[in-house]
Amino acid sequence: MKLQLLGAGCGRLGTLAGLGRSGAGALALPGCLLYTRTGSAPHLTHDTLREVRGVPGVAQLPLPAMAEIHDVLEEYKEGAAKFIGMPDAVLYCSLHDPVSPCPSGYNTNKTVSLWGSSGRMEMTASKFMDIQRAIQPDWFQCISDGDTISGEVGRKRAKKSVDRSLSFLDVCLQLQEKSPELQGSVMFGAIEGGDILEERLRSARETAKRPVGGFLLDGFQGCSMAMETKLKLIASVTAELPEDKPRIIHGVGRPDEVLECIERGVDIFESFFPFQVTERGCALVFSYDCHPDPEAAAVLTQNGAQDMEKNGAEENQDEISKADPEMTPFEICLKDKRYQDNFGPLLEGCSCYCCQRHTCAYIHHLLVTNELLAGVLLMMHNFQHYFGFFRAIQDALRDNKLDQLKSLVFRQALQGSVNMKLSQ
Repeated sequence: MKLQLLGAGCGRLGTLAGLGRSGAGALALPGCLLYTRTGSAPHLTHDTLREVRGVPGVAQLPLPAMAEIHDVLEEYKEGAAKFIGMPDAVLYCSLHDPVSPCPSGYNTNKTVSLWGSSGRMEMTASKFMDIQRAIQPDWFQCISDGDTISGEVGRKRAKKSVDRSLSFLDVCLQLQEKSPELQGSVMFGAIEGGDILEERLRSARETAKRPVGGFLLDGFQGCSMAMETKLKLIASVTAELPEDKPRIIHGVGRPDEVLECIERGVDIFESFFPFQVTERGCALVFSYDCHPDPEAAAVLTQNGAQDMEKNGAEENQDEISKADPEMTPFEICLKDKRYQDNFGPLLEGCSCYCCQRHTCAYIHHLLVTNELLAGVLLMMHNFQHYFGFFRAIQDALRDNKLDQLKSLVFRQALQGSVNMKLSQ
């Protein structure tokens, strides 16, 4: 794996080359991972996923689901990629599922708790590495203690999280050296420390001294940490990390937050956000074209105004907002009755499978009748729109227009938030 940076002004534009066991894979940066559950994109088969444009070259495998079948993988002996029907995929195994928050208070000096469908699983460093040997991922996050919810832990607990994580990292690095199955795998060291700046910096400096292939900025999931604090910590941590290794962040998915993190030196994100939007029965409609042609600009302006109105300017949306408090300004809810007679696409100008073949009214019908096809079509649209957003970020960095893209996205976030507040 080799990181090739083309520029590092407002963000790190470049490519991660030489990925996978064959070395033929690549990932454009800034970029995102393909979020999967046990190796399959949510709601989609491998065939339907091929209809989605711009799918990232690296797929994320959350460990809890894989840990539950590690005995099968160990017996199989050929790794998870071939087992799940993606033999050529580049796999990144993360410690937790970003969509499933973990209960707090279950980690110890020797174990980290994972939570799967069968409940709690205690994981030692040795057991963790046994499972990684069975999975044989291309990348994997080292086991770490990220149980530091902002505002609920003090300096002493933050220090303990760093000490434990560094201890786990040292053990895992030693075990990796002795594991033939993991000689081609890249370990990402986790940067912990909660919201204590001194501990974050200590974690970054100490982790950077170890022979890891990249870094994971952990503990920024959820809304417990103030955004100002979060961004300050991210900027401080990335300033301590070497330029020639990639940085992943977990738990950041909103478009406006992604742009803030990219400005502060983060390279890779997860793509759980489109899945969460899909689960709410919503579709992503925000614009990320900061230099459209005149005709397209007129369409986008009209479409954007209509979408923001749909996001909460009428009484029906008040009920939706109360039912889905997690709904963001970047999406519209297709469960709303106003869509039952809307025979246009989810988003004008969108080239996805759903928008080219189906209407808002049809998706609304599928949702209110609880048809499984609703999740399939929304997932295809939301994935393609989100992946396109990252291509737009790369283009903006290349053209020195990231400020324009950020202004466009933040303007939509602000307008959508105002509309949603007015409806409540």
